[in-house]
Amino acid sequence: MIVVAGEALIDLVPQGTGALAALRPALGGGPYNTAVALGRLGSPTAFCSRVSYDAFGEALLDRLRETGVDLAPVQRGSEPTTLAVASVDAEGSAAYSFYVEGTADRLFSVPASLPSGTRAVSFGTCSLVLEPGASAYEELLHRTAARDVFTALDPNVRAGLIADPDAYRARFESWLPSVTLLKLSAEDAEWLGGTPRQWLAAGPAAVVVTRGGAGLTAYTRDGGEYTVPGEPVDVVDTIGAGDTVNAALLHGLAQRDALSASAVAALGAEGWRGLLGFAARAAAVTCSRAGAEPPYAHEVAG
Repeated sequence: MIVVAGEALIDLVPQGTGALAALRPALGGGPYNTAVALGRLGSPTAFCSRVSYDAFGEALLDRLRETGVDLAPVQRGSEPTTLAVASVDAEGSAAYSFYVEGTADRLFSVPASLPSGTRAVSFGTCSLVLEPGASAYEELLHRTAARDVFTALDPNVRAGLIADPDAYRARFESWLPSVTLLKLSAEDAEWLGGTPRQWLAAGPAAVVVTRGGAGLTAYTRDGGEYTVPGEPVDVVDTIGAGDTVNAALLHGLAQRDALSASAVAALGAEGWRGLLGFAARAAAVTCSRAGAEPPYAHEVAG
């Protein structure tokens, strides 16, 4: 079982140009997309979050059910669902503004336990920024690591939500001793101001940096550096691409029985290039269609 902990929200995606373009609601949130992608790839997956009882919340849970994701860890609340208004540039890259005050996912509390057989827990995005839920997710991260369970972190920085960037950077560094796999985009890395080697020294067994169409690079504690190119694709938009990479990495590690720091260290060049290539193929499928629509296993076989 891979547990994904974090927010589920609604992306409002413009259907034309200009400030008053019609907005289409789409199911989203970085952790939510990761859970959907894991389910579609065939990994036993559970979602750990707080979701509204409103119509958006029900729609979010319906897709998880359809994908076979275990909803036992989901908390519910009467507060509204978070909204993220997307804007997509000419290259298909998305930026967001958020409506988060008083929303359900911010009130997440630390669960008493995780599902039986949990082998890995994935964290990231807005859920680690917005209080009081951020502190609860942070506690869950540290508690999970203390039990020697594999942890994955994708900060997926949304700078518009971060009131004090320096405080957030310090908090990010405090998470690293509890992180097994750190995945982040090149843009996130630049904003955070560190380097993969610095982050590795703080705790993770591996750091994976994504560079859009330029591909992915994995850095390991033993000095390894492994790069694969991006998969050529006609990009519709990049919504959910990074989340798909998260899911593909976790799924691939699970398939290799490598959900531990020691197993990650033993992957070697061939193992890493195979894993990164799989993640690149999966992300390319997501980029080839509108919205966060990650691939099913048969679409990335080979």
